[in-house]
Parts: sequence; structure tokens; C-alpha cells
Amino acid sequence: MKILGITGYSGSGKTTLMTQLIARLVASGLDVAAIKHTHHDLDWDTLGRDSWRHRQAGARQVLLAAAERRMLVETLPAANDVALADHLARLAPCDLVLVEGYKHEAIPKLEVRDPALNAPRLYPNDPCVIALICDTPESGCLLPRYARDDLAGIEQLIRRDILV
Repeated sequence: MKILGITGYSGSGKTTLMTQLIARLVASGLDVAAIKHTHHDLDWDTLGRDSWRHRQAGARQVLLAAAERRMLVETLPAANDVALADHLARLAPCDLVLVEGYKHEAIPKLEVRDPALNAPRLYPNDPCVIALICDTPESGCLLPRYARDDLAGIEQLIRRDILV
């Protein structure tokens, strides 16, 4: 499995870029998986449903199985932030995993920037950033830069530098 991070600050356009890239790469025949990191607590279960009742009874893992999908709801230890490698190990083999978030992981990354946010750049302090996705020129940036809508160029970069 090849891994590519899509990173940047909240509101920079990471999710929009990821969904566009996933659609494009899948349409070209690649098997793509996605991991989205969030700092917010989440609960996909619905109060009172059977799976919720199983968890309330003490099951640490509940797998919801349907005809075309399955979802594993797993309770993690309090204040635990599982390492990206552990999440990757749970995925079935695929051609490419796009990872949104995990700003500080040592994986190749595309940095998505929106200068209107006034957020600091990750590059050049992060040597894993391989390209900048930004609609405006970035002074002092020695990395390749792609406009957000240059999906063909970004796909070419992924095929040339990641899927080798």
C-alpha cells in the first residue's frame, strides 16, 4: 500500500481535494482507501439501537454487517490517540491510502493552503511535504505548486512520485 497525506489547517480545502482525488483515481482504475483523522469525539451508533445496546452492555467492538457494507465500532481507551500505523494495519490491501490530517506523521504529504486563513505553512519545517496545493503563488516555496482545480497535474504527481 502506498500512502499520501493531505494536510493543512482547518478550512483549507483538504476534504474537497480528497473527495475529488478519490473520484478521479478510482475512475482511472485504482483501489483507493481513505483515513480521516479528527480530534472530535464521535459516535456512529444510534441511541437505543441493537448495536448501541451491545456497546452499553460492555462489548468493546461491535461490527455492523449489512449486504453491501460493514462498519466496526470500537471503543478505545480514554485519551488514546491510536497511531496511523495501527489504522493502516486494519485496512485491506489497496493501491493507495489517502490520509487526511495527521499533520505530524512522517509520510509524504500534499500541503493544502488557503492564504486567507493566515495559518503558518507546514513547509519548509516539514520535510515530508512534497507539493503545495494553493491557488496563489507562495514566495520562497521551492516545492511544486498546483492550483486546487489542477486535478490532472496532482494525479500525475501522485502517479510519478507515490505510486512507483
